[in-house]
Amino acid sequence: MIAKVFTYVVLGVDAYCVDVEVHFVQGQMSSFNTVGLPDAAVKDSKERIRAALTVSGYFRPQGHVTVNLAPADLRKEGSGLDLPMAIGLLGALTKIDASQLRKRAITGELGLDGKVRPVAGTLSMALAARDDGYEEFLVPMENAAEAAVVEGINIIPVASLRQAVGYLNGEDMITPHKVDLETAFQRGNSYAVDFSEVRGQAGAKRAMEIAAAGGHNLLLIGPPGSGKTMLAKRLPTILPDMTLEESIEATKIHSIAGLISAKESLVSTRPFRSPHHTISNIALVGGGSIPRPGEVSLAHNGVLFLDEMPEFGRPVLEVLRQPLEDGSVNISRAAMSLTFPARFILCGSSNPCPCGYLTDPARACQCPPQAVQKYRNRLSGPLLDRIDLHVDVPAVPVRELSRQGAPAETSATVRARVIAARQRQNERYHDLPGIHCNAHLGNREVRKFCELKLDAQEELENAMTM
Repeated sequence: MIAKVFTYVVLGVDAYCVDVEVHFVQGQMSSFNTVGLPDAAVKDSKERIRAALTVSGYFRPQGHVTVNLAPADLRKEGSGLDLPMAIGLLGALTKIDASQLRKRAITGELGLDGKVRPVAGTLSMALAARDDGYEEFLVPMENAAEAAVVEGINIIPVASLRQAVGYLNGEDMITPHKVDLETAFQRGNSYAVDFSEVRGQAGAKRAMEIAAAGGHNLLLIGPPGSGKTMLAKRLPTILPDMTLEESIEATKIHSIAGLISAKESLVSTRPFRSPHHTISNIALVGGGSIPRPGEVSLAHNGVLFLDEMPEFGRPVLEVLRQPLEDGSVNISRAAMSLTFPARFILCGSSNPCPCGYLTDPARACQCPPQAVQKYRNRLSGPLLDRIDLHVDVPAVPVRELSRQGAPAETSATVRARVIAARQRQNERYHDLPGIHCNAHLGNREVRKFCELKLDAQEELENAMTM
């Protein structure tokens, strides 16, 4: 007998439907064959399925099992096919009513004890299942909060193979998991740091407000201890709150990377990613034999902070040029070509010289001119051209740090002005798809919306030729 179960696999940030067709023929010898471009994890699933069936009390007679994963030309990878294959085998053995499998999608990894374990990319799967018209989606218990963000489909959390079978046979009742999106947003929109904690640096704060309002990249240049890292960590706190669409986009990427916990349903705060300077180019932009999102995609709709940018490898920094220009990363491999979203604000920091004290009036620089020039040349001209704001962050005098004056502006106060600026930009560009702030403008839009008066044009030319 043949049974069919519907599931999903994730490629890039999108999920694709897979028909799990299970054929069983009784015989004296037993075999379990999986066809349809399965990877090693999928091929190994037969051992997990065999143990899970036995522990759960389902004994299959001897015979030949053939599992076909259609479409056959789409590579299948990951352990999320375990539960669909086990359900399909039980359907082929007539232990599950086959009619109950037609309107449901299923995903989940099986443990040897029959427990259902979480899988990555559940949100993308739930979105695809909803769009394909399925009424219910059976997911691991730990993935229920994440998948329940999707409206229009019932998310059924299952903890074990036996519970899933009982539900499909109508023996057990499972209430669909629900998530209060408003509560999830309120719980997530909080930060442990605030702009008011930064003493001095009025010029740098103003530059960061401009960067947040226009979505511009910026580079903070100053001596050690001037507060560059402290400022950068507070940049997300003055950005506008994420919209539901932005939150779902960010959650899909974090889900694929396996960074969503069982208690989370949405990534509702702006991502802030700060990789170490020893990171590889693949880890930064994504890749691998089966391409996975890198740090630039994990920072989508948020901030990517590169502390001490000149310490990063030159090839690593150069791969940032495409995502900074296009807002996405195209990764091509022999087997596939995938695109990951990567629209973020790049915030970098740098010392003015190797020792760091070239611009510090209180300490003398010990670096020869050749060393200073070599240090600055680690950042190429094409990369620097994509960073709109180069900000001088001078050292703050000790007296100003210890002085008890009026409290500085809070992140909420600055964010209110940023939100107002973003609203004006949304109104200005409402007829231009994909453009939401000044940083997204192309050459044509700059000429249309950013026409300078004669005196401003002359001042700009003087600044560029100095």
